[in-house]
Amino acid sequence: MTDAVSYPEPLTHPETRGIELIEASERHGRARDLFPVWAAPNVSVLNLTVGASLILLGLELWQAFAVIIAGSIPWVLTGIVATSGPAAGTSGSVITRAIYGIRGNRVVVAFFGWFISAVFLALNWLASSFMGAELLGQLGFTDPVLVPVLVTLVVAAVTVLVAVYGHSLILRSYPIVASVLLAIFLLVTGFILPHVQWGYAAPAPLEGAPLWAAMTIGFAILASTPLSYSNSPDLARYLPGSTKRSHIIAATAFGGALPCMFFTAVGALLATGIDAAAMDLGIESALLALLPAWLGPIFVVGVIINTISLNGMTTYTASMAFQSIGVPIRRIPSAVVVGAIGTALTIYLVMSTSLLEAVNMMLQLLVLISGPTMTVFATDVLLRRNRYSGEDLFKEKPGSPFWYNGGWHIAGILAVILGAVVASLFLSNAAWTGPLAAAMGSMDLSVPVSMIVSAGVYTALNPALRRGLSKTPVIEGAPV
Repeated sequence: MTDAVSYPEPLTHPETRGIELIEASERHGRARDLFPVWAAPNVSVLNLTVGASLILLGLELWQAFAVIIAGSIPWVLTGIVATSGPAAGTSGSVITRAIYGIRGNRVVVAFFGWFISAVFLALNWLASSFMGAELLGQLGFTDPVLVPVLVTLVVAAVTVLVAVYGHSLILRSYPIVASVLLAIFLLVTGFILPHVQWGYAAPAPLEGAPLWAAMTIGFAILASTPLSYSNSPDLARYLPGSTKRSHIIAATAFGGALPCMFFTAVGALLATGIDAAAMDLGIESALLALLPAWLGPIFVVGVIINTISLNGMTTYTASMAFQSIGVPIRRIPSAVVVGAIGTALTIYLVMSTSLLEAVNMMLQLLVLISGPTMTVFATDVLLRRNRYSGEDLFKEKPGSPFWYNGGWHIAGILAVILGAVVASLFLSNAAWTGPLAAAMGSMDLSVPVSMIVSAGVYTALNPALRRGLSKTPVIEGAPV
Protein backbone atom coordinates (compact mmCIF):
# COMPACT_ATOMS: atom_id res chain seq x y z
CA MET A 1 0.00 0.00 0.00
CA THR A 2 1.42 3.35 -1.01
CA ASP A 3 0.84 6.84 0.28
CA ALA A 4 -0.57 7.96 -3.06
CA VAL A 5 -4.35 8.09 -2.96
CA SER A 6 -6.57 7.85 -6.04
CA TYR A 7 -10.30 8.38 -5.88
CA PRO A 8 -12.85 6.46 -7.94
CA GLU A 9 -14.87 9.57 -8.75
CA PRO A 10 -13.58 13.08 -9.63
CA LEU A 11 -14.46 15.70 -7.03
CA THR A 12 -16.65 17.50 -9.58
CA HIS A 13 -18.72 14.41 -10.44
CA PRO A 14 -21.49 12.83 -8.37
CA GLU A 15 -20.69 9.33 -7.10
CA THR A 16 -22.67 6.88 -9.21
CA ARG A 17 -21.75 3.78 -7.23
CA GLY A 18 -24.28 2.39 -4.79
CA ILE A 19 -24.00 -0.86 -2.88
CA GLU A 20 -21.95 -2.60 -5.57
CA LEU A 21 -18.77 -4.43 -4.53
CA ILE A 22 -15.59 -2.38 -4.49
CA GLU A 23 -12.96 -4.25 -6.48
CA ALA A 24 -9.43 -4.51 -5.08
CA SER A 25 -8.14 -2.26 -7.88
CA GLU A 26 -10.46 0.54 -6.70
CA ARG A 27 -9.47 0.37 -3.03
CA HIS A 28 -7.52 3.37 -1.76
CA GLY A 29 -6.55 5.40 1.29
CA ARG A 30 -5.39 4.71 4.80
CA ALA A 31 -7.20 4.04 8.04
CA ARG A 32 -6.17 7.41 9.46
CA ASP A 33 -8.17 9.11 6.70
CA LEU A 34 -11.27 8.10 8.69
CA PHE A 35 -10.35 10.28 11.68
CA PRO A 36 -11.36 13.65 10.17
CA VAL A 37 -14.35 12.04 8.46
CA TRP A 38 -15.74 11.24 11.92
CA ALA A 39 -14.36 14.34 13.66
CA ALA A 40 -16.02 16.87 11.32
CA PRO A 41 -19.63 15.90 12.05
CA ASN A 42 -18.99 15.53 15.78
CA VAL A 43 -17.68 19.06 16.37
CA SER A 44 -21.32 19.83 16.99
CA VAL A 45 -23.60 22.22 18.82
CA LEU A 46 -25.63 19.17 19.84
CA ASN A 47 -22.74 18.21 22.10
CA LEU A 48 -23.03 21.59 23.82
CA THR A 49 -26.75 20.99 24.22
CA VAL A 50 -26.33 17.50 25.66
CA GLY A 51 -23.59 18.69 28.01
CA ALA A 52 -25.81 21.48 29.32
CA SER A 53 -28.63 19.00 29.87
CA LEU A 54 -26.41 16.97 32.23
CA ILE A 55 -26.17 19.97 34.56
CA LEU A 56 -29.89 20.66 34.21
CA LEU A 57 -30.50 17.05 35.32
CA GLY A 58 -28.93 18.09 38.64
CA LEU A 59 -25.40 16.67 38.31
CA GLU A 60 -22.27 18.25 39.71
CA LEU A 61 -19.51 19.03 37.22
CA TRP A 62 -17.34 16.04 38.15
CA GLN A 63 -20.36 13.74 37.89
CA ALA A 64 -21.18 15.14 34.45
CA PHE A 65 -17.58 14.61 33.31
CA ALA A 66 -17.67 10.99 34.55
CA VAL A 67 -20.88 10.38 32.56
CA ILE A 68 -19.33 11.97 29.46
CA ILE A 69 -16.33 9.63 29.61
CA ALA A 70 -18.53 6.56 30.16
CA GLY A 71 -20.91 7.59 27.38
CA SER A 72 -18.01 7.74 24.90
CA ILE A 73 -16.96 4.11 25.38
CA PRO A 74 -19.53 2.76 22.85
CA TRP A 75 -17.54 4.51 20.10
CA VAL A 76 -15.37 1.38 20.20
CA LEU A 77 -18.35 -0.57 18.81
CA THR A 78 -18.65 1.94 15.96
CA GLY A 79 -15.00 1.23 15.13
CA ILE A 80 -15.41 -2.55 15.33
CA VAL A 81 -18.39 -2.45 12.97
CA ALA A 82 -16.45 -0.20 10.54
CA THR A 83 -13.88 -2.97 9.97
CA SER A 84 -16.50 -5.03 8.14
CA GLY A 85 -16.59 -2.48 5.30
CA PRO A 86 -13.11 -3.23 3.89
CA ALA A 87 -13.55 -6.94 4.65
CA ALA A 88 -16.74 -7.25 2.59
CA GLY A 89 -16.19 -4.38 0.17
CA THR A 90 -19.77 -3.15 0.37
CA SER A 91 -22.10 -1.11 2.56
CA GLY A 92 -23.21 -2.01 6.07
CA SER A 93 -26.82 -2.42 4.97
CA VAL A 94 -25.69 -5.30 2.75
CA ILE A 95 -23.27 -6.83 5.27
CA THR A 96 -26.10 -7.22 7.78
CA ARG A 97 -27.62 -9.84 5.47
CA ALA A 98 -25.19 -12.16 7.25
CA ILE A 99 -26.91 -11.28 10.53
CA TYR A 100 -30.61 -11.21 9.66
CA GLY A 101 -30.84 -13.25 6.45
CA ILE A 102 -31.73 -11.93 3.02
CA ARG A 103 -35.39 -11.28 3.78
CA GLY A 104 -34.95 -10.45 7.44
CA ASN A 105 -32.39 -7.81 6.54
CA ARG A 106 -34.88 -6.05 4.29
CA VAL A 107 -37.26 -5.61 7.19
CA VAL A 108 -34.57 -4.45 9.63
CA VAL A 109 -32.96 -2.01 7.17
CA ALA A 110 -36.33 -0.66 5.99
CA PHE A 111 -37.32 0.15 9.55
CA PHE A 112 -34.05 0.82 11.34
CA GLY A 113 -32.09 2.50 8.54
CA TRP A 114 -34.74 5.02 7.62
CA PHE A 115 -35.83 5.65 11.20
CA ILE A 116 -32.31 6.39 12.42
CA SER A 117 -31.54 8.52 9.37
CA ALA A 118 -34.72 10.59 9.61
CA VAL A 119 -34.26 11.24 13.34
CA PHE A 120 -30.63 12.29 13.02
CA LEU A 121 -31.29 14.45 9.99
CA ALA A 122 -34.09 16.17 11.88
CA LEU A 123 -32.11 16.69 15.09
CA ASN A 124 -29.17 18.29 13.32
CA TRP A 125 -31.24 20.38 10.93
CA LEU A 126 -33.28 21.42 13.97
CA ALA A 127 -30.12 22.75 15.64
CA SER A 128 -29.13 24.82 12.61
CA SER A 129 -32.72 26.00 12.16
CA PHE A 130 -33.04 27.32 15.72
CA MET A 131 -29.58 28.90 15.67
CA GLY A 132 -30.09 30.43 12.23
CA ALA A 133 -33.53 31.71 13.19
CA GLU A 134 -32.14 33.23 16.40
CA LEU A 135 -29.47 35.10 14.44
CA LEU A 136 -31.92 36.28 11.77
CA GLY A 137 -34.26 37.39 14.56
CA GLN A 138 -31.57 39.80 15.74
CA LEU A 139 -31.58 41.25 12.22
CA GLY A 140 -35.33 41.83 12.27
CA PHE A 141 -36.62 38.54 10.76
CA THR A 142 -38.73 37.36 13.67
CA ASP A 143 -41.43 35.03 12.29
CA PRO A 144 -41.16 32.05 14.71
CA VAL A 145 -42.22 29.47 12.12
CA LEU A 146 -41.39 30.79 8.65
CA VAL A 147 -37.77 31.74 9.40
CA PRO A 148 -36.61 28.37 10.84
CA VAL A 149 -38.51 26.52 8.11
CA LEU A 150 -36.74 28.52 5.39
CA VAL A 151 -33.37 27.91 7.06
CA THR A 152 -34.17 24.20 7.18
CA LEU A 153 -35.03 24.08 3.48
CA VAL A 154 -31.81 25.83 2.43
CA VAL A 155 -29.56 23.71 4.65
CA ALA A 156 -31.34 20.52 3.60
CA ALA A 157 -30.80 21.29 -0.08
CA VAL A 158 -27.05 21.77 0.41
CA THR A 159 -26.88 18.63 2.53
CA VAL A 160 -28.45 16.51 -0.21
CA LEU A 161 -25.91 17.88 -2.68
CA VAL A 162 -23.09 16.63 -0.43
CA ALA A 163 -24.72 13.19 -0.35
CA VAL A 164 -25.12 13.18 -4.12
CA TYR A 165 -21.42 13.88 -4.71
CA GLY A 166 -20.65 11.22 -2.16
CA HIS A 167 -17.54 9.45 -0.96
CA SER A 168 -14.80 11.39 -2.77
CA LEU A 169 -16.21 14.76 -1.70
CA ILE A 170 -16.64 13.60 1.89
CA LEU A 171 -13.17 12.08 2.18
CA ARG A 172 -11.40 15.05 0.60
CA SER A 173 -13.36 17.95 2.08
CA TYR A 174 -14.03 16.76 5.63
CA PRO A 175 -10.42 17.24 6.85
CA ILE A 176 -10.76 20.92 5.90
CA VAL A 177 -14.25 21.09 7.39
CA ALA A 178 -12.99 19.51 10.65
CA SER A 179 -10.19 22.09 10.92
CA VAL A 180 -12.52 25.04 10.27
CA LEU A 181 -15.13 23.79 12.74
CA LEU A 182 -12.52 23.09 15.39
CA ALA A 183 -11.19 26.64 15.08
CA ILE A 184 -14.69 28.16 15.33
CA PHE A 185 -15.81 26.02 18.27
CA LEU A 186 -12.55 26.57 20.16
CA LEU A 187 -12.99 30.32 19.66
CA VAL A 188 -16.52 30.08 21.03
CA THR A 189 -15.21 28.00 23.94
CA GLY A 190 -12.78 30.80 24.75
CA PHE A 191 -15.69 33.22 25.23
CA ILE A 192 -17.68 30.66 27.25
CA LEU A 193 -14.96 29.89 29.80
CA PRO A 194 -15.00 33.32 31.51
CA HIS A 195 -18.65 32.71 32.43
CA VAL A 196 -18.03 29.27 33.94
CA GLN A 197 -18.59 28.80 37.66
CA TRP A 198 -15.65 26.53 38.38
CA GLY A 199 -16.83 26.03 41.94
CA TYR A 200 -20.36 25.21 40.77
CA ALA A 201 -22.56 23.28 43.17
CA ALA A 202 -25.97 21.97 42.23
CA PRO A 203 -28.79 23.93 43.95
CA ALA A 204 -30.14 20.66 45.38
CA PRO A 205 -27.36 18.02 45.36
CA LEU A 206 -28.61 14.61 44.29
CA GLU A 207 -28.09 11.48 46.35
CA GLY A 208 -29.11 7.85 46.14
CA ALA A 209 -31.69 6.85 43.54
CA PRO A 210 -32.21 10.37 42.09
CA LEU A 211 -28.46 10.68 41.51
CA TRP A 212 -28.22 7.32 39.77
CA ALA A 213 -31.32 8.17 37.74
CA ALA A 214 -29.75 11.41 36.47
CA MET A 215 -26.42 9.74 35.68
CA THR A 216 -27.96 6.78 33.86
CA ILE A 217 -30.29 9.01 31.84
CA GLY A 218 -27.29 11.13 30.85
CA PHE A 219 -25.36 8.01 29.87
CA ALA A 220 -28.23 6.79 27.67
CA ILE A 221 -28.41 10.16 25.89
CA LEU A 222 -24.64 10.22 25.24
CA ALA A 223 -24.33 6.55 24.24
CA SER A 224 -27.13 6.88 21.70
CA THR A 225 -24.85 8.80 19.31
CA PRO A 226 -22.10 6.20 18.75
CA LEU A 227 -24.62 3.35 18.91
CA SER A 228 -26.54 4.88 16.00
CA TYR A 229 -23.56 4.77 13.63
CA SER A 230 -23.97 1.23 12.34
CA ASN A 231 -23.37 2.87 8.94
CA SER A 232 -19.63 3.13 9.74
CA PRO A 233 -18.72 0.37 7.23
CA ASP A 234 -19.99 2.61 4.42
CA LEU A 235 -17.25 5.18 5.04
CA ALA A 236 -14.53 2.53 5.37
CA ARG A 237 -15.47 0.22 2.50
CA TYR A 238 -13.07 1.84 -0.02
CA LEU A 239 -10.04 1.00 2.16
CA PRO A 240 -7.82 -1.90 0.96
CA GLY A 241 -8.79 -5.27 2.43
CA SER A 242 -5.35 -5.54 4.02
CA THR A 243 -5.86 -2.44 6.20
CA LYS A 244 -5.26 -3.31 9.84
CA ARG A 245 -8.46 -3.62 11.79
CA SER A 246 -6.96 -2.03 14.89
CA HIS A 247 -6.14 1.09 12.88
CA ILE A 248 -9.69 1.31 11.51
CA ILE A 249 -11.16 0.92 14.99
CA ALA A 250 -8.83 3.55 16.47
CA ALA A 251 -9.36 6.13 13.69
CA THR A 252 -13.14 5.74 13.78
CA ALA A 253 -13.54 5.61 17.58
CA PHE A 254 -11.16 8.46 18.40
CA GLY A 255 -12.42 10.58 15.48
CA GLY A 256 -15.92 10.46 16.91
CA ALA A 257 -15.22 10.28 20.63
CA LEU A 258 -12.63 13.03 21.16
CA PRO A 259 -14.67 15.98 19.81
CA CYS A 260 -17.82 14.58 21.44
CA MET A 261 -16.15 14.35 24.84
CA PHE A 262 -14.50 17.76 24.68
CA PHE A 263 -17.45 19.82 23.48
CA THR A 264 -19.97 17.96 25.64
CA ALA A 265 -17.77 18.90 28.61
CA VAL A 266 -17.79 22.50 27.36
CA GLY A 267 -21.60 22.32 27.24
CA ALA A 268 -21.65 21.22 30.88
CA LEU A 269 -19.40 24.14 31.81
CA LEU A 270 -21.62 26.46 29.79
CA ALA A 271 -24.68 25.50 31.81
CA THR A 272 -23.01 26.59 35.07
CA GLY A 273 -22.77 30.16 33.78
CA ILE A 274 -26.36 30.51 32.54
CA ASP A 275 -29.22 31.18 34.90
CA ALA A 276 -32.48 29.27 34.68
CA ALA A 277 -34.40 32.23 33.24
CA ALA A 278 -31.98 32.54 30.32
CA MET A 279 -32.10 28.79 29.70
CA ASP A 280 -35.91 28.91 29.54
CA LEU A 281 -35.57 31.07 26.41
CA GLY A 282 -33.63 28.24 24.72
CA ILE A 283 -30.01 27.20 24.88
CA GLU A 284 -29.38 28.68 21.44
CA SER A 285 -30.45 32.13 22.70
CA ALA A 286 -28.47 31.78 25.93
CA LEU A 287 -25.33 30.73 24.06
CA LEU A 288 -25.44 33.53 21.50
CA ALA A 289 -25.97 36.04 24.32
CA LEU A 290 -22.54 35.12 25.72
CA LEU A 291 -20.74 35.84 22.45
CA PRO A 292 -19.66 39.20 21.04
CA ALA A 293 -21.74 40.51 18.15
CA TRP A 294 -19.08 39.72 15.54
CA LEU A 295 -18.70 36.08 16.66
CA GLY A 296 -22.39 35.17 16.70
CA PRO A 297 -22.76 34.97 12.89
CA ILE A 298 -19.48 33.06 12.58
CA PHE A 299 -20.66 30.53 15.14
CA VAL A 300 -24.01 30.08 13.41
CA VAL A 301 -22.20 29.49 10.12
CA GLY A 302 -20.10 26.88 11.92
CA VAL A 303 -23.24 25.19 13.24
CA ILE A 304 -24.69 25.09 9.73
CA ILE A 305 -21.44 23.71 8.26
CA ASN A 306 -21.39 21.03 10.95
CA THR A 307 -25.02 20.18 10.25
CA ILE A 308 -24.30 19.81 6.56
CA SER A 309 -21.25 17.62 7.20
CA LEU A 310 -23.06 15.30 9.60
CA ASN A 311 -26.29 15.08 7.66
CA GLY A 312 -24.42 14.81 4.38
CA MET A 313 -22.74 11.66 5.68
CA THR A 314 -26.02 10.33 7.10
CA THR A 315 -27.91 10.98 3.87
CA TYR A 316 -25.09 9.42 1.83
CA THR A 317 -25.18 6.15 3.76
CA ALA A 318 -28.97 6.10 4.00
CA SER A 319 -29.23 6.55 0.23
CA MET A 320 -27.95 2.99 -0.16
CA ALA A 321 -30.55 1.47 2.17
CA PHE A 322 -33.30 1.25 -0.48
CA GLN A 323 -30.95 -0.58 -2.83
CA SER A 324 -29.93 -3.08 -0.15
CA ILE A 325 -33.56 -4.09 0.46
CA GLY A 326 -34.32 -4.56 -3.23
CA VAL A 327 -36.12 -1.33 -4.13
CA PRO A 328 -35.25 -0.47 -7.75
CA ILE A 329 -33.91 3.04 -7.20
CA ARG A 330 -30.51 4.54 -7.90
CA ARG A 331 -28.46 6.02 -5.08
CA ILE A 332 -28.87 9.68 -6.09
CA PRO A 333 -32.70 9.70 -6.27
CA SER A 334 -32.67 7.75 -3.02
CA ALA A 335 -30.60 10.51 -1.39
CA VAL A 336 -33.24 13.04 -2.45
CA VAL A 337 -35.99 10.91 -0.89
CA VAL A 338 -34.04 10.59 2.39
CA GLY A 339 -33.56 14.35 2.47
CA ALA A 340 -37.26 14.96 1.91
CA ILE A 341 -38.21 12.67 4.81
CA GLY A 342 -35.74 14.34 7.17
CA THR A 343 -36.88 17.81 6.10
CA ALA A 344 -40.52 16.99 6.81
CA LEU A 345 -39.70 15.70 10.31
CA THR A 346 -37.54 18.76 11.00
CA ILE A 347 -40.30 21.17 10.04
CA TYR A 348 -42.69 19.30 12.34
CA LEU A 349 -40.25 19.57 15.26
CA VAL A 350 -39.54 23.25 14.56
CA MET A 351 -43.20 24.01 15.03
CA SER A 352 -43.81 21.80 18.06
CA THR A 353 -40.83 21.66 20.44
CA SER A 354 -37.65 23.25 21.75
CA LEU A 355 -34.15 22.16 20.79
CA LEU A 356 -33.26 20.84 24.25
CA GLU A 357 -36.48 18.85 24.61
CA ALA A 358 -36.20 17.33 21.13
CA VAL A 359 -32.55 16.31 21.51
CA ASN A 360 -32.90 14.57 24.86
CA MET A 361 -36.16 12.78 24.10
CA MET A 362 -35.29 11.55 20.62
CA LEU A 363 -31.74 10.47 21.46
CA GLN A 364 -33.05 8.29 24.28
CA LEU A 365 -35.76 6.78 22.08
CA LEU A 366 -33.11 5.95 19.48
CA VAL A 367 -31.48 3.59 21.97
CA LEU A 368 -34.44 1.22 21.73
CA ILE A 369 -33.32 0.37 18.21
CA SER A 370 -29.72 1.48 17.89
CA GLY A 371 -28.45 -0.30 21.00
CA PRO A 372 -29.53 -3.83 20.02
CA THR A 373 -28.71 -3.49 16.31
CA MET A 374 -25.23 -2.05 16.90
CA THR A 375 -24.50 -4.68 19.55
CA VAL A 376 -25.57 -7.57 17.32
CA PHE A 377 -23.53 -6.17 14.41
CA ALA A 378 -20.39 -5.84 16.54
CA THR A 379 -20.96 -9.30 18.05
CA ASP A 380 -21.22 -10.83 14.58
CA VAL A 381 -17.97 -9.13 13.49
CA LEU A 382 -16.18 -10.56 16.52
CA LEU A 383 -17.68 -14.07 16.31
CA ARG A 384 -17.12 -14.26 12.56
CA ARG A 385 -13.61 -12.81 13.01
CA ASN A 386 -14.55 -10.24 10.37
CA ARG A 387 -14.73 -12.88 7.66
CA TYR A 388 -17.28 -11.71 5.11
CA SER A 389 -17.55 -12.77 1.50
CA GLY A 390 -18.77 -9.82 -0.52
CA GLU A 391 -19.85 -12.06 -3.39
CA ASP A 392 -21.91 -14.34 -1.13
CA LEU A 393 -23.68 -11.35 0.39
CA PHE A 394 -25.17 -10.59 -3.04
CA LYS A 395 -26.54 -14.11 -3.56
CA GLU A 396 -30.21 -13.68 -2.72
CA LYS A 397 -31.81 -16.95 -3.83
CA PRO A 398 -32.83 -20.00 -1.75
CA GLY A 399 -29.79 -22.10 -0.92
CA SER A 400 -27.42 -19.13 -0.83
CA PRO A 401 -25.06 -18.81 2.18
CA PHE A 402 -27.19 -16.19 3.92
CA TRP A 403 -30.63 -17.50 3.05
CA TYR A 404 -30.83 -19.39 6.35
CA ASN A 405 -34.47 -20.43 7.01
CA GLY A 406 -36.65 -19.06 4.25
CA GLY A 407 -34.49 -15.93 4.06
CA TRP A 408 -34.64 -15.25 7.80
CA HIS A 409 -31.88 -15.67 10.38
CA ILE A 410 -33.81 -16.16 13.60
CA ALA A 411 -30.77 -15.55 15.81
CA GLY A 412 -30.30 -12.00 14.55
CA ILE A 413 -33.97 -11.09 14.45
CA LEU A 414 -34.69 -12.49 17.92
CA ALA A 415 -31.60 -10.87 19.47
CA VAL A 416 -32.64 -7.42 18.24
CA ILE A 417 -36.30 -7.81 19.21
CA LEU A 418 -35.53 -9.05 22.71
CA GLY A 419 -32.90 -6.34 23.16
CA ALA A 420 -35.40 -3.66 22.16
CA VAL A 421 -38.13 -5.07 24.43
CA VAL A 422 -35.78 -5.18 27.41
CA ALA A 423 -34.54 -1.66 26.65
CA SER A 424 -38.13 -0.36 26.73
CA LEU A 425 -38.58 -1.82 30.22
CA PHE A 426 -35.54 0.08 31.53
CA LEU A 427 -36.00 3.34 29.56
CA SER A 428 -36.77 6.55 31.45
CA ASN A 429 -37.65 9.82 29.73
CA ALA A 430 -40.49 12.30 29.27
CA ALA A 431 -42.16 10.21 26.58
CA TRP A 432 -41.96 6.80 28.25
CA THR A 433 -40.81 5.32 31.55
CA GLY A 434 -40.58 1.55 31.57
CA PRO A 435 -41.99 -0.37 34.55
CA LEU A 436 -38.58 -1.60 35.69
CA ALA A 437 -37.10 1.89 35.39
CA ALA A 438 -39.98 3.26 37.45
CA ALA A 439 -39.48 0.58 40.08
CA MET A 440 -35.82 1.66 40.43
CA GLY A 441 -36.56 5.33 40.88
CA SER A 442 -36.40 6.27 37.17
CA MET A 443 -32.93 4.81 36.63
CA ASP A 444 -32.30 4.29 32.89
CA LEU A 445 -30.40 1.06 32.29
CA SER A 446 -31.74 0.65 28.76
CA VAL A 447 -28.31 0.74 27.11
CA PRO A 448 -26.26 -1.75 29.17
CA VAL A 449 -29.11 -4.20 29.71
CA SER A 450 -30.19 -4.27 26.06
CA MET A 451 -26.58 -4.72 24.93
CA ILE A 452 -26.05 -7.65 27.30
CA VAL A 453 -29.30 -9.31 26.23
CA SER A 454 -28.73 -8.78 22.50
CA ALA A 455 -25.13 -10.00 22.55
CA GLY A 456 -26.00 -12.95 24.79
CA VAL A 457 -28.96 -14.12 22.70
CA TYR A 458 -27.09 -13.77 19.40
CA THR A 459 -24.06 -15.63 20.73
CA ALA A 460 -26.15 -18.41 22.29
CA LEU A 461 -28.14 -18.99 19.09
CA ASN A 462 -25.01 -19.13 16.88
CA PRO A 463 -23.08 -22.17 18.11
CA ALA A 464 -21.10 -22.49 14.87
CA LEU A 465 -19.91 -18.89 15.03
CA ARG A 466 -19.33 -19.19 18.75
CA ARG A 467 -16.97 -22.12 18.19
CA GLY A 468 -15.23 -20.27 15.34
CA LEU A 469 -16.48 -22.86 12.83
CA SER A 470 -18.10 -20.45 10.36
CA LYS A 471 -17.86 -21.71 6.80
CA THR A 472 -18.14 -18.19 5.44
CA PRO A 473 -15.17 -17.77 3.09
CA VAL A 474 -12.67 -14.97 3.57
CA ILE A 475 -12.26 -12.49 0.72
CA GLU A 476 -8.81 -12.38 -0.77
CA GLY A 477 -6.50 -10.08 1.15
CA ALA A 478 -8.83 -9.55 4.11
CA PRO A 479 -7.08 -9.52 7.48
CA VAL A 480 -7.99 -12.30 9.91
